[in-house]
Amino acid sequence: MKQLVRNVKIIGTGSYVPENIYTNEYLETILPTSAKWIFDNLGIKERRISGNHETTSDLAWKAGEKAIKNAGLTKDEIDLIIVATATPDRLAPSTACIVQDKLKAYNAVAFDIAAVCSGFLYGMSVASQYIASGVYDNVLVIGADTFSKIIDWTKRDAVFFGDGAGAAVLSHLNVNGGFLAYRLYSDGRGKNNFTIPAGGSEYPASHKTIDEKMHFFQMNGKAVYETGTMVLPKAINQVLADTGLSINDIDLMIPHQPSIKMLQKTAEIIGLPFKKVMTNMDKYANTSGGTIPILLDEVNQSGKIKPGNIILFAAVGSGWTYGAAIIKWA
Repeated sequence: MKQLVRNVKIIGTGSYVPENIYTNEYLETILPTSAKWIFDNLGIKERRISGNHETTSDLAWKAGEKAIKNAGLTKDEIDLIIVATATPDRLAPSTACIVQDKLKAYNAVAFDIAAVCSGFLYGMSVASQYIASGVYDNVLVIGADTFSKIIDWTKRDAVFFGDGAGAAVLSHLNVNGGFLAYRLYSDGRGKNNFTIPAGGSEYPASHKTIDEKMHFFQMNGKAVYETGTMVLPKAINQVLADTGLSINDIDLMIPHQPSIKMLQKTAEIIGLPFKKVMTNMDKYANTSGGTIPILLDEVNQSGKIKPGNIILFAAVGSGWTYGAAIIKWA
C-alpha cells in the first residue's frame, strides 16, 4: 500500500439520535417476537425512532454541527462534506447538499456515499485521500440513516434497526500517527441479501411496488450473519498485515453494530478479547451508516480513547460492502 503524503487524524466527533424510543417490550405488542429473543440474539434493548417530519438530513446536520464544534473549527473551515446514507432525504439532490445548506457551510463541496452499513468507513477512506494529497484540509464525514422510514412494521425484521447520525472531522497531522491503513472490499453477488427493491430505475414507484411493499428493506438474516462472520475477520487480518501490527496491539475496536452475536463471533475468530470491542446496540440497535460514528463519539466523549491508542474500525454492509481501518489516535 502507498504511504499517505500527509498523515490524517480525527480532530472532532459528534452524534445525534431522535428522542422517541421504541423498547423491545413495545415491539412485543405489534410484532411476532419477544423482548427476550431480541436481546439474547441481537443485544438490543431499545432503539430511537425519528419523528414524522424528521429527515436523515436533520439528524446528519445536528451531528455534523456538534463535530465541527468539538473540532474547534467554524463551518467556513470545512472544505468537504461527505454523507454516508442508505436513506437519503430525496433521490436528488444529495443529502450532503441539503446538510451543507442546513449547516450554512457554503465553502464546502458536498456529496453522498452509498455503501449502507459500511458507508462511514468508506467515507473516512475517501476523506483521507483528499487530505493526504493536500487537496483539502478539513473534511466532515457523517453517517446518518432513518431506517424506520423503510421498515415494514408488521415483520420481525423491524427489530434490527433504529435511527441516528454520527460525524467526525478529519484533518491533517504533521507528526507520525493518524490513519495507518484501510482495506475496503465489495462483492455485488450479495446484492439481493439486503436490498430495497423499488424506488430506483429498476422498479420505479408504482401502485404495484407500493402494494407489494417493495419500498421497504428486505433482508436474508442468515446470509448477513454468515457473510459478516466470514468477511470481517478477512478484512481485519489484512489491515493488520498491512500495518505490521498484531491483534494484541489493538486497544479498542469500534465496529459497525449488526448484532451482538456477530461481533462476539468475529472477536473470537480474530482473537480479540471482547472487552476491547465497543458496543452501544443495546441503546440504539443498528443505525446503519450511523453506527460507527455514534459509537466513536460516545467512546471519545467518555475519555476511553487515549493519545497513542491503536483503534480498529470494521464494518460489513449491503452490496456486499465491507472493510477495516486502523488509526493511531493523535
